[in-house]
Amino acid sequence: MPICIECRHPVKTLWTQYSGAGDKSSGHNIRLTVCRKCGRFCDKYVEHDFVVIFIDLVLIKPQVYRHLLHNTLMRDGDRFDPSIIRLGVLLLLFDVYLTWARIEKQTMPDITPGESNLGRLAQQPIVVQYMFFLILSTLSTMAFHLSIRFLTSSPLSPLSLLNILQRCPRPNSVSTALLVSSSTKLFPILMVVWEYDVPAAARSLGWAVVANNVEALRILLDCKYYTACLLALVGAAARWAVGRAVLVAAGLGDVDSIGESSVAEDGKALWALLEYAKDWAGRLAVG
Repeated sequence: MPICIECRHPVKTLWTQYSGAGDKSSGHNIRLTVCRKCGRFCDKYVEHDFVVIFIDLVLIKPQVYRHLLHNTLMRDGDRFDPSIIRLGVLLLLFDVYLTWARIEKQTMPDITPGESNLGRLAQQPIVVQYMFFLILSTLSTMAFHLSIRFLTSSPLSPLSLLNILQRCPRPNSVSTALLVSSSTKLFPILMVVWEYDVPAAARSLGWAVVANNVEALRILLDCKYYTACLLALVGAAARWAVGRAVLVAAGLGDVDSIGESSVAEDGKALWALLEYAKDWAGRLAVG
């Protein structure tokens, strides 16, 4: 059932369609439903285009997340929306490119000029190199999603057993929230046009992605911020651990500990965010 994106009150419909709606000369003849509880439009984003929705996603507005996660992308039987599957594939391909670029740009202490950070992997055909980074990104992303899905949807979840978080019966909706909130990862497409410092951009991008992940989990699960931060931290730790294991198995164990690779970026950004919040709370208490 759809909800009001302002007050989260359940509603039957988001709009009313009148006769003649298919006639362009007579206008759309669609009237948005007004919420009986808060008196505002139940979902104003019904009439907004994708550009406005994407901008509000970047600005981390709760209303746009409620529009997407509750009123637009939900399917009966907890099925993935086709657009979410396409977004997931696109994010994965971007992650492959960014991880490859970051590892190649790192500087290892024992490397000689003219050699590659990829070691023996650099001597393999380009297709083999791409498949390696595709496997690395795929396994890391799966670890991120599966760990959070387990904590939110499994009957064996410690958060559910300790009554910290109410169990979510729709695990695919959790993955949908994570994919939608990770759409800011698409910003590096600007690298095609402008050259910029990849580590610095990755650091800023990590902050934005983590903040969006936390907000999406909080809105979908209706939980506290500290619970959403815990879920994001566990997911980032799982992503880093799996990515680290793949790198070590490929003989690249020293790479991830030196540079700003994507498998560690989410964890570093979230830890910095928690440290900043802790310092800010301490100053507020003293003041």
